[in-house]
Amino acid sequence: MATSKKAQGSGGTRRPPARRAAAAPPRKRHWLRWTIVTVLGVVVLGIAVFAIALARTTVPSPNDLTTSEATVVYWADGRTELGRLGDSTRRSIPLSDVPLDVQHAVLAAEDRGFYDHGGVSPVGIARALWNNVTGGSTQGASTITQQYAKNAFLTQERTWDRKIREILLATKLETVVSKDEILENYLNTIYFGRGADGIEAASIAYFGVPTSELSVEQGAVLAAIIKSPSGLAPEKDLAGLKARWSYVMDAMVEQGWLTPAQRAKTEFPKIKKLKAKDRLGGQTGFLLSMVEQQLLDQGFDETEIQRGGLRVTSTFDQAAQKAATAAVRKAGPDSGTAGLRIGLAAVRPGTGEVVAIYGGPDFVTDQINNATREFAQAGSTFKPFALAAATEKGIGLSTVWPGNSPATVDGYTFNNYGNRSYGDVTLLKATEDSINSAYVSLESEIGVDTVADAAIRAGVPSDTPGLDDRNLTLVLGTSSPSALSMADAYATFAARGDRVSPTTVTRVVGPNGGLLYDYAPRATSAFDPDTVDTVTYALGKVVTDGTGFAAQALGRPAAAKTGTTDDNKSAWFVGYTPQLAVAVLMAKENSDGIPVSMAGTGGLETVTGGSFPAAIWTTFMKSALDGLPALDFPAPPPGVITPSNCPASIAAEGDPVPEGCPTPPVVPEFSNAPEPSAVATLPPSPVPSEVPSETAPPDPQPSASDPQFGPSSQPQPGEPTQEGVTP
Repeated sequence: MATSKKAQGSGGTRRPPARRAAAAPPRKRHWLRWTIVTVLGVVVLGIAVFAIALARTTVPSPNDLTTSEATVVYWADGRTELGRLGDSTRRSIPLSDVPLDVQHAVLAAEDRGFYDHGGVSPVGIARALWNNVTGGSTQGASTITQQYAKNAFLTQERTWDRKIREILLATKLETVVSKDEILENYLNTIYFGRGADGIEAASIAYFGVPTSELSVEQGAVLAAIIKSPSGLAPEKDLAGLKARWSYVMDAMVEQGWLTPAQRAKTEFPKIKKLKAKDRLGGQTGFLLSMVEQQLLDQGFDETEIQRGGLRVTSTFDQAAQKAATAAVRKAGPDSGTAGLRIGLAAVRPGTGEVVAIYGGPDFVTDQINNATREFAQAGSTFKPFALAAATEKGIGLSTVWPGNSPATVDGYTFNNYGNRSYGDVTLLKATEDSINSAYVSLESEIGVDTVADAAIRAGVPSDTPGLDDRNLTLVLGTSSPSALSMADAYATFAARGDRVSPTTVTRVVGPNGGLLYDYAPRATSAFDPDTVDTVTYALGKVVTDGTGFAAQALGRPAAAKTGTTDDNKSAWFVGYTPQLAVAVLMAKENSDGIPVSMAGTGGLETVTGGSFPAAIWTTFMKSALDGLPALDFPAPPPGVITPSNCPASIAAEGDPVPEGCPTPPVVPEFSNAPEPSAVATLPPSPVPSEVPSETAPPDPQPSASDPQFGPSSQPQPGEPTQEGVTP
């Protein structure tokens, strides 16, 4: 038995059962199992982590960059854009203002599956990961939701951390905000080049129309530009932009948003040329600065003004503003203009609305606004305030005053223009011919403070430079109001004594359409209507019979006053019709800003208020009042109008005096001896070194064919083109 067992064992190695031989190696099975478990664990963990992160993700407030909107300023019509305040050009609009074709163009270019995904594109993410890992371009799968999340809530940095936050925020947004809201916000925040933030600004910048008027072809151009606003700029790479445009149009066909037949009819649209001119050039910067100051005065803060998306309707009339610039070009001097400053301001009586201004040649090159700056002495344009004050005291136009030159009053000695003597004259004659000696005597009678008070009531600010110098030179215009202040003061006369502070803003609407400010004129009664009607009558005679004869060319009733300062450092023409009050000033400065004589400007030895300023005023008023009826002023109260042949004096008592005329003084004879050539200085206190004087009435009268320029003895300015002061 034993031998047989050994023999049996000596036969070789025993084989394992067949069942064990067919089984897989234990190690391989364990590895596969653990791989599957690990992957599933990672996925589950990732989902859990993502879910937790998503749950903890909150949608913050949009950053300042994307919520800021430019304040848009409109002309007086409330529709035509004048310009914008602040650096942003953004104006947010609802999605309903974006044509459906334009929406489709943007989706075709940027995110064709926008309405199907949950904020992110897995395919896009995988593509981005691959490119980033393999060293390709650093890119993200930027769905529209992701782009908006990045622009509105995150930074532009290219890091994995920012990318993860972007994905989380995009996903979160899709749960709390509708697709339409996301698309609307995206279109209002994306940058399109040409300084245009948002589709509304882009539509204006590239095509000059609001988004609501874009065609499908134009919308496709804007959609194409989104990819590379600078690289695909039409002025830089028009061919590249056209290629991208074709890609967008073809994609719209693929998506069924455009039929092949419609596509076949499309053509690349015409794009506006990029203007190199500064957006504040010409008068625009002056106008916008005045609007901004008005908003500040109304209580709006700088953040609201610069980034709050306000919609502001200004008082500026576009046609009148063009007329102001054209008037300076046409009727201003064309030679000797170095250092010359011209200011113009037009105010609507009864409302205070500033209709137009001329601040200077170009805001970009010189931001000093000559229409609002207080730098030029007013000269004899100040005399109507004394006239109003005298009228209030019962001193009529027929009263007689000494008109000789030189004249000494209360220790002060004055000259008339050209040292001309007139003898005794009525107050009306003194107004017509701007006789200094008569008006200084008048001021002495009624008081310097009374004259200053009348000027302040009319609209001259109490802090006007020189207005606090209360001596007899005040009536001759030694103070320096702005052109705007003088236009406003004369508007008080035009409104029969009702004074309204000037304004440049009539309406302010918030970005959501809420009314924030609505202008309502608040008038104060500065003068009795009879007083003002008397002043207006006298200033009307200045135009028909006196130094303001140039305004006769307007062809409608007007009241005005000229002003020319001593040494010819400034010249004014201020006047009004019932519809409009306008002030024009000219002054000259050297390179240090010091006033200098205007002698030689435009070829004239002396630039008076009745020369270039009157010509500019008349030229402007012709255009600004075009289409408006020619209105008469109210008649003055009874007793104001006197016969035109009233004598200033009579030779002896008992000589006949025309009916209705005041009894003049008796002067046996007049002396024609030469007048002194200089002013004697006998003041009790220092007299300003520069005492304004005024132009004498022209003789002979200008011809009807060319009534707007000065006496024929001086070089005529004609109708030159302004040199060096064109906007």
